[in-house]
Amino acid sequence: MNVVCPACGSANRVPEERLGDRPLCGKCKESLLPHQPVELTDRIAGSYLQLNEQPVLVDFWAAWCGPCKMMAPNFKAAAEQMPGVRFAKVDTEALPQLASRYQIRSIPTMILFHKGKELARQSGVMSAGQLRSWVEQQMAAA
Repeated sequence: MNVVCPACGSANRVPEERLGDRPLCGKCKESLLPHQPVELTDRIAGSYLQLNEQPVLVDFWAAWCGPCKMMAPNFKAAAEQMPGVRFAKVDTEALPQLASRYQIRSIPTMILFHKGKELARQSGVMSAGQLRSWVEQQMAAA
């Protein structure tokens, strides 16, 4: 299975049966599967979203946004509860071109990607349980 390193953006092949062994990147030796959301940068966002074979849920947010601040702990809790899904965050103020590419009109907005394709998006604050249910529902429909 292809797993993209959230630190350097390198694609790594990891056998599915070894995903629970806390694999490290072959290039930079950082954790490939952290149990917390990773902050995407412009440098790695493309490969992270396109090459990961696991689903990737991205939270588009901004520091000035009150609802985004309310969503952050729920997003982190869901990341800890769903090891089969990669969780990532995009600061729309720091990466406006990425927000524009995905036509982000309101924040927080969550977009679920699978194998480089957008499966679904949802705007607004959700609890960790609502987020888990939404992701599971979208993956079942895919």
